[in-house]
Amino acid sequence: MKKISFLFILLFAVHSVLFSEEAPSNPIISAVPSLTISPDARGAGMGDVGAATSSDVSAQFWNPAKYVFAESDAGLVFSFTPWLRQLVSDINLTYLAGYWKFDQRRALSASLRYFSLGKVLMTDYTGRDWAKAYPNEFAVDVAYSQKLFENFSAAAALRFIYSDLNNGTNMAGGSEIYPGVAVAADVAMYYKTPVQMYSGDGSLAFGLNVSNIGSKISYDERASSSFIPANIRLGTSFDYPIDEYQRLSFSADAYKMLVPTMDYTKTAENINYYNEMTSLQGILSSFNDAPGGYKEELQEISWSAGAEYVYNNQFSVRAGYFNEHQNKGNRKFFTAGAGFKLNVFQLDASYIISIAQTSPLDQTLRFSLSFDLFGLQNLMR
Repeated sequence: MKKISFLFILLFAVHSVLFSEEAPSNPIISAVPSLTISPDARGAGMGDVGAATSSDVSAQFWNPAKYVFAESDAGLVFSFTPWLRQLVSDINLTYLAGYWKFDQRRALSASLRYFSLGKVLMTDYTGRDWAKAYPNEFAVDVAYSQKLFENFSAAAALRFIYSDLNNGTNMAGGSEIYPGVAVAADVAMYYKTPVQMYSGDGSLAFGLNVSNIGSKISYDERASSSFIPANIRLGTSFDYPIDEYQRLSFSADAYKMLVPTMDYTKTAENINYYNEMTSLQGILSSFNDAPGGYKEELQEISWSAGAEYVYNNQFSVRAGYFNEHQNKGNRKFFTAGAGFKLNVFQLDASYIISIAQTSPLDQTLRFSLSFDLFGLQNLMR
């Protein structure tokens, strides 16, 4: 029981460093929370939307079923995100993803993400230094997507997750922390239909991605275990052609964690029950386990909306808004972004403007550099 309680304290501390803007009332805590950070500057510039936006190289994170609708047959993207620069200078996310279309109906994709959390200082209730951790996490995944109908596609992804919350540092109090390993899968769907407009051909799209369905993860050689951040994302997007050179799209996503909600006011036996739950039990219970009932369940649904203006398929300007309930983390921010495309490469950047006071997410920058590998091959011929 001592190890279990210690692990929950450590996971709560790591989660708070990664995401919290103010002290949350009853957040959903999971292991490997960095898996939920969007690495893509384009989607981040529109308020963290991507389930149903037009396909790009970073679709692996948002919805891999979009790849079969990509214009190019192959692509590669590299992204870098300095995270929480208002607090520390050594937290960052590095991301690499790519895809290849066999034909117009099938595609194979993969990604690698590495998250360095820097140094985390643990203290006891007296404020005395208790332990130091240098956590880092990485995940690698592959996905296969296929068109099932002309306007509808589906995809499945497999993911290997490695989380090291200790990184070789001896923890105080005799508690040994070991690297955690987990495997997970994503199931995604995407529907896109053309819409005839007086100014040209528009489109309406819907997307669904159920992500990180998999095993629990343990940091103490299976003496206890924690849930990875399983989640569901549902989105829609409408693309409107202004004229021959200009396009405008509007997108929105709804997002929910599929992880049980802990009631930290209850006894330690509840923590033990949480530890013994299976992954499937945790996913099913996540829809009806909030201590505050149906009202709190609705608070666990975050939403985001954004828009993108594209001129001549070369210049892009983006804006969006992300909203999370104050009792579940209180992440509320506007985003802005821009993109520039030249021949076979595209550079994107995004910026967060938080509306919550003293937010560590404020002024967060993301950068993405993507390549059209099929176009690059043609240039080299």
